[in-house]
Amino acid sequence: MSTRPPTPSRRTLLRAMAALPASAVLLGELPGLTGTALAAAPPSGSATRYTIVPFLNSNDGTVNVYQSDDATDFRLLKSSAYTPPSSRIRDASVFKHTDGYYYLTYTTHTWQDVSTTIGFARSSDRANWTFLYDYTVPITNLSRAWAPEWFVDSDGSVNVIVSCSVTSDEWIFTPYRLKATNSALSAWSSPVALSGIGSNHIDTYIVRTGSKYHAFTKNETTKYIEYATASSLTGPYTISRTGDWAGWGSYREGPSVIQLDNGGWRIFFDGYGDGTYYYSDSYDTFATWSAPTALPVVSGTARHFTVIKETVSGGPSLTKNVTRSFQSANYSTRCWQSQSSLLNLPVVTASSTAAEKSASTFTVVAGLADANGYSFRDSSGNYLRHWDFRARFDANDGTSTFAKDATFIARTGSSSGAIRWESYNYPGYYLRHYNYQLRVERTAGTDLFRQDSSFVPVTAWA
Repeated sequence: MSTRPPTPSRRTLLRAMAALPASAVLLGELPGLTGTALAAAPPSGSATRYTIVPFLNSNDGTVNVYQSDDATDFRLLKSSAYTPPSSRIRDASVFKHTDGYYYLTYTTHTWQDVSTTIGFARSSDRANWTFLYDYTVPITNLSRAWAPEWFVDSDGSVNVIVSCSVTSDEWIFTPYRLKATNSALSAWSSPVALSGIGSNHIDTYIVRTGSKYHAFTKNETTKYIEYATASSLTGPYTISRTGDWAGWGSYREGPSVIQLDNGGWRIFFDGYGDGTYYYSDSYDTFATWSAPTALPVVSGTARHFTVIKETVSGGPSLTKNVTRSFQSANYSTRCWQSQSSLLNLPVVTASSTAAEKSASTFTVVAGLADANGYSFRDSSGNYLRHWDFRARFDANDGTSTFAKDATFIARTGSSSGAIRWESYNYPGYYLRHYNYQLRVERTAGTDLFRQDSSFVPVTAWA
């Protein structure tokens, strides 16, 4: 068992979680495009799945495919999953179309070279890809077409937002919209510049909530990711946040924004200046953000990617309104047990006392903050919750904070039948045993952490 990570200062931010519009629309979450991924825990038997297709820090000629069920711990699905027949692949963006296929669009040349095309590829399973074509962006005197990003609008229209420069100033980029004019994604409208963002902005990523479009775009002079809004996809946008407004630092690029299961928003970005890939969360519709955190596993390997979210079958399943005990996946003689209101992991056997068996038995109920999640009651009716990152049992005080502290999302465990319990209001943090005590800790992305945070529901001891 590894050393406990430092305690983060996010509790105030998470407690201030604001409700997002029910009509929120985000690339990768439109019904009919990627299933029914919504701002809620997946129902029993289903799982949330996030997919990224980054090019590599060591090689811009191929991409890996990674997947995650929590948007934090990404695991390799396939290495070198797609290599174009010629040129390079950088800044790959992925989405799932209504035809059931996944599509990539990407930069086709390395940054030193003239690059007037963007590439397209397709896959039925995210692991095996087929080259479709290179598309020449029809802009007079075009020098470079970089960082194409998919955006699916609320009317189902498929768009690519691409950053372009011309030969008279090859390093000054402007974002343009290309709109698919057929369902095969083989024909595109004339490029339209996004009004209001202006030149010298690159890697523009769009999110829509309700009737508002939100643009996250890198200022190539300051190297900060800026923020703009508009009532139309093509603008005019008003840039309202500049400089280090979110606390992410400079020399950041490739923003990608996705909605988490608890309704919050997560941005991923490439910290190319220090070789780290970061994420940061917002619970007030992009006004404030948590401190940037290095993404486990892929940080230092992956470069500029976008994220799609789906709800898929095959997730953990656990019956509610029944009693269960929970056995450690890697210490099979040890089970959850309430001891002086704290959750610990002692040895429990058939010869344990009746009181010990009762303290190791819990009622599984619908999550207090999300009915698709889970909450757990001990024999006295108190609920399992985290407090100062320690797992403990307290009476429900009826507050929103308590409901969130006492709700956990089921994620697939490290072995057959095992479940990992992710904190509802601390995404990426799991119930994990350390020194036979249960805490809520941020995933380290390691096999050991996954084992320490996996528990098997078994027949109740009492």
